[in-house]
Amino acid sequence: MRRLQELGREEVSMKTIAELTNVFEGLASMRIAQTKNKVLKAQEFFHELWHIYTQLRVDESFRFGRALGDKKLIDKDLFIGVTAEGSFSGDIDQKLIKWMLSQYDPKKHDIIIIGHHGVIQLTQLGVKFKKYFKLPNSDININAAPLIKEIQQYKGCYVYYQTYVSLTIQDVKRINLSAAAQEQGKAAGKSKDDISEANYIFEPSTYEVVSHLEQSMLSSMLGQVIFESKLAQYASRFRAMSSAHKKADESVDELHLMYNRVKRGMKDERLKEIINGMRKARQR
Repeated sequence: MRRLQELGREEVSMKTIAELTNVFEGLASMRIAQTKNKVLKAQEFFHELWHIYTQLRVDESFRFGRALGDKKLIDKDLFIGVTAEGSFSGDIDQKLIKWMLSQYDPKKHDIIIIGHHGVIQLTQLGVKFKKYFKLPNSDININAAPLIKEIQQYKGCYVYYQTYVSLTIQDVKRINLSAAAQEQGKAAGKSKDDISEANYIFEPSTYEVVSHLEQSMLSSMLGQVIFESKLAQYASRFRAMSSAHKKADESVDELHLMYNRVKRGMKDERLKEIINGMRKARQR
């Protein structure tokens, strides 16, 4: 009887887990759709800025929005690692940190990490990093200004982040921010509008406008990186919840089968006792 009650409680608990994983699976799926849309909008915004920017700049260098008279740059490249805020990201963060550190030389590079999970891994490995930023909880009004301020101090910047391939496949990616801006700009195509100092007045100066555009595009690119990293995390979560939901459903079926077998066994034992009792009564 006790075994039957235990199986009943286990079945109820597993049904609750199955329901919860189904809910989390649905939430992850919804987040994926929303974040995909945000990535596309960020790309469109970048393209609009790029059309103006290319007509105003004097050369093809992307200076991260540095102002005139900025102090001498740090003679290092900055590595930015974008990881999950929590530990629910599978092994992809470990893969990202391992790849980043394989190219890291403390004499040539500094590290800024985004996401608490990356901080934990670097600390465990004894690797020092310059700063840590939390991965934004909200997907609205992401403030990249503190990160841009750090990037502007270095001669170059490389970003390591998770990328979404499909619902079942997530990978890690490395981009050179300056080269990535040029590459994304090529995808924008050419502008139909003629924007120059001949037909527009730029205040306080054309250089300041170009600097502001570079900062805006850099903010847009970092937003895209964060969105894509979140997209990969949501996909990883969806995959994990799908697997957990499937296993929970299988466990519910197994427990229900075991429950019925034990229940039937108890009935059979009871029936045997009744039959044996009737036989003994007749023998008397």
